Amino acid sequence: VAPDVSVLLPGSGEVEARVTQQLAQTPLFAARFREASSRALLLPRRRPGGRTPLWQQRKRASDLLAAASKYPAFPMLLETYRECLRDVFDLPALVETLKAVESRAMKLEVHDPVTPSPFASSLLFGYVANYIYEGDAPLAERRAQALSVDPLQLRELLGDAELRELLDADVLHEVEAQLQFRDEQSRARSKDALHDVLLKLGDLSRAELAARSVSHEVAAAIDALVAEKRAVELKVGGEQRFVAVEHAARYRDALGVPLPLGLPTTLLEPVPDALGELLMRYARTHAPFPAGEPAARFGLTRIGVTRALDALTRAGRLLEGAFRPKGLEHEWSDGEVLARVRRRSLAKARREIEPVEPAAFGRLLGSWHGVTRKRRGLDATLDVVEKLQGLPLPASMLETEILPARLEQYLPSDLDALAAAGEVLWVGVEPMGERDGRVALYLTDHLTRLYRPPPLDESTLPRREQQVLDVLRARGASFFTDLHAACGGGFPPETLDALWSLVWRGVITNDSFFALRSLWLKAGSGRRDRRESLDGRAFRSRRAVTPMSEGRWALVQSRGLSEASATERSHALAQQLLNRYGLVTREVAGAEGIPGGFTAVSQVFSALEEAGKARRGYFVSGVGAMQFALPSVLELLRSYRAAPPSPEVVMLSAVAPANPYGALLAWPKVTGEAASGPTRSAGAQVVLVDGALVLWLSRGGQRAFAWLPEDEVERQKVAKAIATRLAERAPRRLERHEGLLLEINGKNASEHPLAAALEQAGFTKTASGVQSRRASFGRRARRA
Repeated sequence: VAPDVSVLLPGSGEVEARVTQQLAQTPLFAARFREASSRALLLPRRRPGGRTPLWQQRKRASDLLAAASKYPAFPMLLETYRECLRDVFDLPALVETLKAVESRAMKLEVHDPVTPSPFASSLLFGYVANYIYEGDAPLAERRAQALSVDPLQLRELLGDAELRELLDADVLHEVEAQLQFRDEQSRARSKDALHDVLLKLGDLSRAELAARSVSHEVAAAIDALVAEKRAVELKVGGEQRFVAVEHAARYRDALGVPLPLGLPTTLLEPVPDALGELLMRYARTHAPFPAGEPAARFGLTRIGVTRALDALTRAGRLLEGAFRPKGLEHEWSDGEVLARVRRRSLAKARREIEPVEPAAFGRLLGSWHGVTRKRRGLDATLDVVEKLQGLPLPASMLETEILPARLEQYLPSDLDALAAAGEVLWVGVEPMGERDGRVALYLTDHLTRLYRPPPLDESTLPRREQQVLDVLRARGASFFTDLHAACGGGFPPETLDALWSLVWRGVITNDSFFALRSLWLKAGSGRRDRRESLDGRAFRSRRAVTPMSEGRWALVQSRGLSEASATERSHALAQQLLNRYGLVTREVAGAEGIPGGFTAVSQVFSALEEAGKARRGYFVSGVGAMQFALPSVLELLRSYRAAPPSPEVVMLSAVAPANPYGALLAWPKVTGEAASGPTRSAGAQVVLVDGALVLWLSRGGQRAFAWLPEDEVERQKVAKAIATRLAERAPRRLERHEGLLLEINGKNASEHPLAAALEQAGFTKTASGVQSRRASFGRRARRA
């Protein structure tokens, strides 16, 4: 018998002293002291307006508390004691209650409830609600947190429908297989083990015994057990099954099954609540189950079984609820079984929220940008531009590498049609030599928020550039012929040079892409009377127009850039980075060339996190912990943990945003004698296999860096995938460049392990390196 609880209560005269003595050592006292000291301005901020990390606040408050503890009358100490004893604990009310118990004015009774008290329920409910409804957490985080709290509180908070989603279906099947001795480790290996299976599981047919035995010989040992009267054969649920003799009386009393003669009298004693015992054993050996399953198993009515299960639930022996994923009715479960399933589901959920490898992030970007599943049409082109807008890209790579990698059967006429419709425009960023430059694409309506015009000192501009600006401000968009005449005529290349100088300053743009293509296509040198496009179509111009001057020229400022504030631009930039990458790290500032670095947008990301539109955490390993991601992206990212059924090989431009290496992720370490490592330069290409970087190819294909797996089998698979992809691209590349793969990792390409796979894919070894047979044949034909 439990002792009288009243003797365990402290006295009303000593309770305040005992609580006060122990209070100073609790975390509650330290937290309240920090808050009181902060209100009293004893913990000033070093940077007014900026946040102080919580660990730093605790450290400074701890130092102050250690110094103030020498002075018991220190005001903040007294205020902290007052808050804890009066506001938190309400010690006067406790003293009054204890006095009432001592004077017999209040009676003390012990009650053992099956559910938490209203006070405890409010605490648990508030804790779970604060976490779940604080933001739109991904499924893995929500499951990991919700599985760590009480199921009864979860049912009140989430309801039955969502509670089903907390337990993992695979874990349910795995646990039930172990409970039913169907897995390889727990199957019966001898006659005695077969008898133990009967003791733990109850009635089993011959087929069920065979499924729980390691061999047919062990399953056949049931006949020996029957002969030794250690088991009996009964008809249960309309089927012949074997039952351990120790439990035969339960089936007689619960199901009315007649027992064979000759059983020991000690085993035939009446069993109280025999049906309840059968159902309890069924619950201990099964995952959560509906009432219909044991009813069908034992040949009973569903109503009778439900009543028996309800009685066991009221007695606290079973739990009732909605547990199975995608279930449609209530289930019952043993508490230990359910706790086992919850622990394993929690462990699996925690594994899901662990940071993924960089290769998974590489696969995510390939899917996010549509590289692995290309689309076609004007809508697809607009979607691509929407992800790329604001990113400086080489003009020579835009329509030869960037867009074709994302669009199936890309046609330059699609981009021209969108530009003519006023949907898309381009802005110059910087020149790259005489024949190329970096440009940024924009959707017209987004230009105001995303484009930040660079400062322009017109007093330092050359005379012709100033004339061009004056004419465009006065007349608006103009063709080159009209613009050149309005500037005073003269030598046309002088006006053209002034135009392109202003283009690279970010001041002037064009309403078409013809002039941009002429900058680096063959039409810009040699045949000046012929206009060519990337899809092979050409026409002979009927106008005396200088190449690289096609289309109408206009001021970028005429798009109304002054309407957006700095805050709107920062917010739009942060949203654009999330839209472009899905997951953003601190390293994105260097890759994008953001003015002011990552600090310029970090506050916006924090605000997006507080609003539930972005998640902050450590999602990708090997990268800085400052990571922000869209909630929907996290589920997609974690789904790429498992390797695809066949190698996913992608060849991209090194400067493409779908290539995270060298921008969001660091380049892998290079082994070899190379003087310099890989770079995100125009014309360079990368090969990704299942998201992992395996090859970097320089412009012209003469230098390469390779990263092959250490496992020989995986090395051959990756090498074959690289060789196949290079063989597909080599003929087009080698028509412009004389060689391919002269060196890999600083050594002759023919000596690298990748050379054997390249030779099988159609390449040939030479003294200088490795080259395509088809390309070499083409050069010999041209020389002939």
